Amino acid sequence: MEFLRRLKLRCIWSWAGVTATWRTEHSFRSWVWANLISAALAFLLPLSPVERAVILALGLLILAAELLNTAIEDAIDYISTEEHPLAKRAKDAGSAGVAVASIAAGVAWAVILIG
Repeated sequence: MEFLRRLKLRCIWSWAGVTATWRTEHSFRSWVWANLISAALAFLLPLSPVERAVILALGLLILAAELLNTAIEDAIDYISTEEHPLAKRAKDAGSAGVAVASIAAGVAWAVILIG
């Protein structure tokens, strides 16, 4: 029973992170809409189940990267509002993680559509 209680709490906390990010981050909302369009196309186009799975999984990976990027930015902003080279590097790296995930999704789409 303790396992189920903890699982329920983890789900509640995770959903709270998603909803807070949805409310405060334009970039996250943009990626959600882009992923909804991508998912719709993945189901409308004649793709194999594996191709469809790759597209959907990479879309979720972009959202995960954006959530982690938001966590990095919020933690840094909480610690200090002063500009610091390490804070900039951390924020830039988080942003780069989102960019790399989105490039991976774009490459997958290109390979699937061209191949």
